[in-house]
Amino acid sequence: RYMNLLSENKAGYDAANVNNYAALLKGKLLLVHGSGDDNVHPQNTLQFVNELIAKNKPFDMMIYPNRNHRISGGNTSLHLFSKFTEYFLSNL
Repeated sequence: RYMNLLSENKAGYDAANVNNYAALLKGKLLLVHGSGDDNVHPQNTLQFVNELIAKNKPFDMMIYPNRNHRISGGNTSLHLFSKFTEYFLSNL
């Protein structure tokens, strides 16, 4: 909706496709995804994971079941920010 249609902006879509950059990853990566996300569909994240695996890139991943793009609700925010803090302290 912001990038026009693929047929009208193929170069823009190619440039925005993170799968094209998996081989360039250096350092640590924590992927976090809500399985109920209707903005970034879980399949997109899984395609990126496949690219990371194909390029032998290490990564960590946290899935929040039934959480949307905001990844909130219940104890989720506390858990998420605790995960971020733990990851930063361990890896930076």
